[in-house]
Amino acid sequence: MADQYAVPADPAPSSLTPALRWEEPPEGPVLVLLDQRRLPTEEIELVCTDVPALVEAIRTLAVRGAPLLGIAGAYGVALAAVRGFEVDDAAELLAHARPTAVNLAYGVRRALEAYRGALKGGAGATGAAEAALDAARALHREDARASELMAAHGLALLKELLPGGGLRVLTHCNTGALVSGGAGTALAVAGAAHRAGQLRRLWVDETRPLLQGARLTAYEAARAGMPYTLLTDNAAGSLFAAGEVDAVLIGADRITADGSVANKVGSYPLAVLARYHHVPFVVVAPITTVDLKTPEGAAIEVEQRPGHEVTEFAVPQVPGSGGEAGSGVPIAPLGTQAYNPAFDITPPELVTAIVTENGVVSPVTEAGLAELCARSRSGNGMMSI
Repeated sequence: MADQYAVPADPAPSSLTPALRWEEPPEGPVLVLLDQRRLPTEEIELVCTDVPALVEAIRTLAVRGAPLLGIAGAYGVALAAVRGFEVDDAAELLAHARPTAVNLAYGVRRALEAYRGALKGGAGATGAAEAALDAARALHREDARASELMAAHGLALLKELLPGGGLRVLTHCNTGALVSGGAGTALAVAGAAHRAGQLRRLWVDETRPLLQGARLTAYEAARAGMPYTLLTDNAAGSLFAAGEVDAVLIGADRITADGSVANKVGSYPLAVLARYHHVPFVVVAPITTVDLKTPEGAAIEVEQRPGHEVTEFAVPQVPGSGGEAGSGVPIAPLGTQAYNPAFDITPPELVTAIVTENGVVSPVTEAGLAELCARSRSGNGMMSI
């Protein structure tokens, strides 16, 4: 059994508990995760002492969000190295814990390369473990800085597209501090607009079936004092029809070479609505989310989630807390089959702009994305283990 246990979090009253942190207690290094399955009713932290525990946390969405998965993957490699586990096997498990988010494999590869490079240089096991940990910490810092830059670029873009101010922004899933080493991606832009006095209303999709919008984005928005309103996903169309949406801001789990965007399922219908109603549809993601090795959206492996997430009301899946298959409240007849993709793909022609820490691509073209990636110090794309 993987060594993962829960402890109550102790956040400051108006601040968010960090989504992830590395600690070194006397009994040995651990990776501490805010268990996002329990939010917003409980703030509980998971303490992972080995990679199987971290992989389980990733698969069951205790830790989630593309940038944070990259950071978690890097720390996972460091955890295996520091505790003396088999590092290559650990990296393989981590990199394939969830297939769609490109950042996870990127973070794993980055720490693994640091580890292997140190060994090759004669550093020994201890020195190689420190190198892996340094790489994870560097990625963590870089993501925090990327959040700041994305927020600034995104706000500047919104001011250019919508110079009148008083923005009414619709967002989907969760893209704030809970998915990042900093303030987040799309929600960081909304937060910057709020601090600048430019945010009139944040519309928050529930994001069915796991309700990341209701449970997590509303949680973050409330903590930040944003003016927000929650809606069911299928109510978005009426908002557009009423002229109540000025822009859509979403994140991304993978952006292919042609500019296709994989994001939480429900994003593509918003893009179609936005195009019909002449509303900007803006994707905010770090440059590491751009995967130039995948040519187009059709080549992305879309994660298929368990059917019970749809047929039972037991969100999220928390072991021992009523979230396992068969333990929720049935909302469909016994034996009902469910279609439950975690993501959908939005083609580039429906995307107004892609905002990264390196700048903005608009219109979204293969050449524009390639040029932006070429300027990146961090590299990009899915890397095999």
